[in-house]
Amino acid sequence: MNQIVIPKYRKSMDSSQCLKSLKQIKTNTKDDPRFKEEDQPLSPMARLFHEPGSNVYIISMMGCKTKIQPDVVKENLVHSLLRHPRFSSLQVTDKETGNIKWVPTNVNIDNHVIVPEINPSIESPDKFVEDYISNLSRSSIDRSKPLWDLHLLNIKTSDDEGTGVFRFHHSLGDGMSLMTLLLACTRQSSDNEALPTLPMNKDSAYIKVTSLWSVLKLVWNSIVAMVMFVCTVLFLKDTETPLKGSVGVENRPRRFVRKSVSLTDIKVVKNAMNVTLNDVVLGVTQAGLSRYLNRRYSEISGDNKIDHHGKKDFIPKGIRLRATFFFNLRATTRIDTLVESMKSGTLGRWGNQIGYVLLPFPIGLRSNPLDYVKEAKAVIDRKKVSLEPLFAYFVANLVLKLFGIKAVGKLNHKVFFNTTLWFSNVPGPEQEVTFYGHDISSIAPSCYGQPNALMIHIVSYIDKLTFVLSADEETIPDPHRLGDDLEESLQLIKAYALAKESTKNK
Repeated sequence: MNQIVIPKYRKSMDSSQCLKSLKQIKTNTKDDPRFKEEDQPLSPMARLFHEPGSNVYIISMMGCKTKIQPDVVKENLVHSLLRHPRFSSLQVTDKETGNIKWVPTNVNIDNHVIVPEINPSIESPDKFVEDYISNLSRSSIDRSKPLWDLHLLNIKTSDDEGTGVFRFHHSLGDGMSLMTLLLACTRQSSDNEALPTLPMNKDSAYIKVTSLWSVLKLVWNSIVAMVMFVCTVLFLKDTETPLKGSVGVENRPRRFVRKSVSLTDIKVVKNAMNVTLNDVVLGVTQAGLSRYLNRRYSEISGDNKIDHHGKKDFIPKGIRLRATFFFNLRATTRIDTLVESMKSGTLGRWGNQIGYVLLPFPIGLRSNPLDYVKEAKAVIDRKKVSLEPLFAYFVANLVLKLFGIKAVGKLNHKVFFNTTLWFSNVPGPEQEVTFYGHDISSIAPSCYGQPNALMIHIVSYIDKLTFVLSADEETIPDPHRLGDDLEESLQLIKAYALAKESTKNK
């Protein structure tokens, strides 16, 4: 068999040419000797995402600067994404053992790329797109086909000419793997031959041991984290706040809200305070959550007289609010490596290898907004010098071996439900990218199916940083207000940081 090479993106090909090309495309992977995945069992972590309370889907929204050409997208997907074994295999359950296996299959691209007919004169295009994506969270993907799809919404919104929405079941891979795979299907807009590059974060190294004191801190922080983890499994719950979900929240639909801010503004605070970008982002998140809760509690009390800066404090004292903060435990997969994997039809370094830490957010109004960043830095610095993510991963695997997949599913569900939100971040490309000839204006990944009412996902793209909120509307009826609170908190923190710099330079 001749090797199939990923073609260059076709910007000008018309529909008739694409249809003719599509008819000649073979997607039979069963007879392809490069696919060795038949009857390979799902990894334990992949199986975990099929358990009740952990049946999680990843959504990735892409804004396009031009109308989307579905036939161009389909043709290129067949020569790229479908070359990856996980995207051309079924998940089949053995009726006797209950084990789930990967089984290669013939893929009909039309069953995976959905192009709904949309009235171009619809009254509110932005709301239509948001509602459409929200409605996706009401459904699952039929297991009679590989567990992914792509929805192409050709309708002009306030920001974009069209919107693409990828949906993957989390058992296909972790968020970082899927994001990298998605970027492997793009090229730089300025050079169709060049792959995008991801920012190198020198501060991202996890666990730095340089002295005896650092070893002692590592041991102590790890012990404290392990005790808190066990307590959370057994009895320790977050405070019931207007952000805390109720039983069954994982089965309810979500509202996905995006709020983009300037990455330059984040860097202004970073440089003024001599901290990391993550410190600033976490500080802004803590400030935004405090601002939002203050308003919600004021409404509950019947006193809505909050001034512009939210200085009147309605927040109860001693609130415990924690995020499950996810870490990638594997060296980041290179984009060019995944391109080669798709060319050869091999799996490469793939799967779900994630741990997490329980990250507390001290909630309350601060007279100096810079205190939010300082507090966030103190918390994350302790987490960096601990084995907590590895411990969470180890416990899950230990429980799996001793008691089975059902037990580890219940354990993780207990931890997640006893905390308030999920938090994750991934770096996006530094350059503007094109997806099969369509220039991308924004990238916004998120999830649904988690046992929390709120997830905050952070992604960078060129000079923007986007907060992507996945909210259960029964718990959080106004997620757009929370997005505004995050943006306003950043501006307030930035103003104080600039004032601090100005005072220092006098």
